Amino acid sequence: MSRKKYSTKLFYKYYLEWIHLYKDQAIRPVTLKKYYLIQRQLKELAPRLHLNELTRQNYQKILNQYAQTHQKTTTLDFHHHLRASLLDAYDDGLISIDPSRRAIIKGMRPDQNITKFLNFQQVQSLLKVLYLANEINWDWFIYLIIKTGLRFAEALALTPADFNFEKNLIRINKSWNYKEKIGYFQPTKNPTSNRTIIIDEQLMNQFSKLISTKPIDQPIFFKKDCRVFNNSLNRHLANYCQKANIPKITIHGLRHTHASLLLYAGVSVASVAKRLGHANTTTTQTIYLHIIQELEEVDNAKILNHLRQLHS
Repeated sequence: MSRKKYSTKLFYKYYLEWIHLYKDQAIRPVTLKKYYLIQRQLKELAPRLHLNELTRQNYQKILNQYAQTHQKTTTLDFHHHLRASLLDAYDDGLISIDPSRRAIIKGMRPDQNITKFLNFQQVQSLLKVLYLANEINWDWFIYLIIKTGLRFAEALALTPADFNFEKNLIRINKSWNYKEKIGYFQPTKNPTSNRTIIIDEQLMNQFSKLISTKPIDQPIFFKKDCRVFNNSLNRHLANYCQKANIPKITIHGLRHTHASLLLYAGVSVASVAKRLGHANTTTTQTIYLHIIQELEEVDNAKILNHLRQLHS
């Protein structure tokens, strides 16, 4: 009986072919770019590893080496991308085992100096140090995300046409691909991210004046031929946090801040999920579990207090 021969193709070359076969023209360009980035990282980590040499041990070594310079959540994402291709390789008989089975995910500790969200008083302190000029600037961008909870790329893609000043509404139906040298409009993260949110009248009046002379179909915060960097705006925001004597936070953290303030104000999880453009309330509940649990404890106290008043 002849012994089965498994594929001797280099792991990183197989992964590249797998991307071409299953991902090219099937997913958004920004997501596809991530697959290619992981393929290049895999080539650096394991340039001579062949498929038939893959074991749980040397796959774990790849993950461990990657984890030395990345946080745990990023390492988990790296693992998920590779594992999808390895499961196909196993099903197709190219490898004898699934080397990614029961992999241990490690990673660098997150920056302890960065908080996930600010409380109401901290937001008030931040707002006091922003320079909200008579012309649109990046401080207005920060202010808008605090008030709306938009994703970074969604806020970049806003045009004057997205503002309904009569009804105090903002339409989110696109995002901006800021990761390319020449940026462009692209679809939102998922279909449920296409949404319309209500905004307070004061903010709408302010933006009505700020963007009145802007081209109707062009981004309001920058010119299309200008490059925008997330890290630059995070540093800009960090300087304001230091000036306001509050914990350092990122632009994405302002989105979490918006959601947490709404939850603490008693807004339902379903309404918060819809406003943030989450695909379902499970996502919202997972991200803000600690807040929801805290609010449940408050509600339980209210329930018990009410029940104590009911007696025969």
